[in-house]
Amino acid sequence: MQKVGSGSPWEDVIGYSRAVRVGNIIEVAGTTAMDGDILVGKGDIYAQSVFIFKKIEKALQATGATMQDVVRTRMYVTDISLWEQAGKAHGEFFKDIKPVATMVEVSKLISPDLLIEIEITAIIS
Repeated sequence: MQKVGSGSPWEDVIGYSRAVRVGNIIEVAGTTAMDGDILVGKGDIYAQSVFIFKKIEKALQATGATMQDVVRTRMYVTDISLWEQAGKAHGEFFKDIKPVATMVEVSKLISPDLLIEIEITAIIS
């Protein structure tokens, strides 16, 4: 088993890893647009989504995977009426890959400024 951290102090406090690889399966934890203590894209779900997918891509690379290996995405949004903007960002990363995808509205995330949280599953074939 390979565990990848992001360096966030919350990983030790809460007890989680950014990504875990077991065999050829990689799970990337729910990822937000926080860059350390800085929120990227405040008020802009598209900007938050793009930043998150880039963050996920780095976590995948640390496990030996790429975005091409992603088989499932899960997007948790605080306002489903913004789905097209989040979907646009998803399409920019996965247009040709086409993993199965889920997008659901949640009542809130850990901070009111976070508009979306994304997690993925990848399988290296």
